[in-house]
Amino acid sequence: MAFHAAAPAFPGLASGARLRSNDAASLRMFPTRRRTIAAFPTCCPIRRLPGCIKAVSRNSDPLETSDSSLIVCFGEMLIDFVPTASGVSLAEAPAFKKAPGGAPANVAVGIARLGGSSAFIGKVGDDEFGHMLANILKENNVNNQGMRFDPGARTALAFVTLRSDGEREFMFYRNPSADMLLEVAELDLDIITKARIFHCGSISLITEPCKSAHIAAAKAAKEAGVLLSYDPNLRLPLWPSAESARDGILSVWDTADIIKISEEEISFLTKGEDPYDDAVIRKLFHPNLKLLLVTEGPNGCRYYSKDFSGRVSGLKVEQVDTTGAGDAFVAGILSQLASDVSLLQDEQRLREALKFANACGALTVRERGAIPALPTREAVLSSLVNMVA
Repeated sequence: MAFHAAAPAFPGLASGARLRSNDAASLRMFPTRRRTIAAFPTCCPIRRLPGCIKAVSRNSDPLETSDSSLIVCFGEMLIDFVPTASGVSLAEAPAFKKAPGGAPANVAVGIARLGGSSAFIGKVGDDEFGHMLANILKENNVNNQGMRFDPGARTALAFVTLRSDGEREFMFYRNPSADMLLEVAELDLDIITKARIFHCGSISLITEPCKSAHIAAAKAAKEAGVLLSYDPNLRLPLWPSAESARDGILSVWDTADIIKISEEEISFLTKGEDPYDDAVIRKLFHPNLKLLLVTEGPNGCRYYSKDFSGRVSGLKVEQVDTTGAGDAFVAGILSQLASDVSLLQDEQRLREALKFANACGALTVRERGAIPALPTREAVLSSLVNMVA
């Protein structure tokens, strides 16, 4: 039997009362294969101020957004704190190095670093970290005119490490963080509707008002003929419950044209079914989906369309930090599709594009942090030449 989304596409926008600063709904912990620590409140919670300062004038001059190959990435941007030592838990880490992160922002920078055209839409705190992140987007040639600054909430923080047993460990600080507070009225719909591809995750679907902003942005993109790309990027501790995470992720599933998903996320969404069984994967394939990608880390990826399916091997490298590898993969494939959407109908050329995307992910794990490790197009092409040699 086909596997259907839990809610209709683009449900009505909720009125969305603001999340109270003492709301603990997003602080519960649910175990996954990757050990994740529950989110904690910020050390110094601050009261949400009425209204929001957009502060667009403090951003860089917007890049030209009429480029037909533009990819708009919507969602969270935050600070990752990565241990300076390898193979230790968060508690055992002697010190941490700050690195810009957040899956949609990682994808935006990854695309720009590969020579593509990208924009980021989201909200950060009107604080030192928030403006640092805006500058990082500018320095990496990402259009940040859709970025907003909130004077009453802090920029989100995440502590992440790779333990000696190979599991990633996370600790999130958002109580609430600014990314959760983006409102529909703050969306730059002009950028969204000029894009070739609109990319998003599921974290922005967890709480209001950002959930309504996410739905409105995706609806505007869809109505403008923009391709929708979706990477659930499951982070269970940020959801009120496992059931709400499953329902939330699937609530927009049928609107996506391109979906990238991991083996772990397949098991979660199908309630424990085998992620290596093609019949299970086909249950996740909705009638309007153009491409479903399943990433397998160093083993590469699988691809599924209406007409064909297969596997593309990965590039073997020495792993230092896997943070951002999936985002680099997404940046790699979206940058190829934005230049030539006809790849979706040509299996051989799609396979070549996926080899490129696999190399993007592989090169990212050789350094610490997500954005600092994202490769250039030249580095990716060089690695592919060396692999063939």
